[in-house]
Amino acid sequence: MQKAILITGCSSGIGLAAAHDLRNRGYRVLAACRKTQDLDNLRNLGFETVELDLDDRHSVARCATQVIELTGNRLYALFNNAGYGIYGPLHTVSREQFEQQFSTNVFGTHQLTQLLLPAMLAHAEGRIIQTSSVMGLVTTPSRGIYAASKFALEAWSDTLRMELHGTGIHVSLIEPGPLHSNFTQNVKQTQADKPIVNPGMAERFTLGPEAVLPKLRHALESRRPKLRYPVTLIAHGLSVLRRLLPGRLLDIVLRGNS
Repeated sequence: MQKAILITGCSSGIGLAAAHDLRNRGYRVLAACRKTQDLDNLRNLGFETVELDLDDRHSVARCATQVIELTGNRLYALFNNAGYGIYGPLHTVSREQFEQQFSTNVFGTHQLTQLLLPAMLAHAEGRIIQTSSVMGLVTTPSRGIYAASKFALEAWSDTLRMELHGTGIHVSLIEPGPLHSNFTQNVKQTQADKPIVNPGMAERFTLGPEAVLPKLRHALESRRPKLRYPVTLIAHGLSVLRRLLPGRLLDIVLRGNS
């Protein structure tokens, strides 16, 4: 039987690359995104599509209902990939912006996962994979609320993995460093006149979204998937530094020129 996977955030970047790759590997891909034009583009590429706005609880509920109907209540995998970033010094971030950051990156992901879990639990197998970030491991100035949402996603995923132990459902995190995608262009800056950008040195270590694919395949298909999959040299390096360096020294490294 063809295994069904729902991928969120399929309009571009990691989600779109994953949709193409997994369809080529024989999965039944349900591609979810928010904008009508992006849904049309995905349908033109031959994908089954589902509309999803993680910031809207009613949209999340409709998406889950549609997925359960399309799959006959048998979903093999959920790739929680959708999300976005708000960048800016903490003193420039409003409560409403903070809430919206968490609504999309954490609350919507939680709601969608809980609604779809029965379609996995009933068959005692499944994979739930989150796109986190190196910002879920460390933070830097002016990326605080985005990092906070990814730190929360990491903790949520760890708890979910432990709570699902013995059910046949595995939970993994993918932790990319800098990638070439539309994510940077879609970042909402709280200070338009002082946009936060990656340092020039990071550019030489930036990879395409396809760098995630080997990690995603392993998380989906290995009998013993890893708990975490760092992607890019920067993600690997910072995960090591976080464990080795004292906190104040790590602060100096992460502050850079700030």
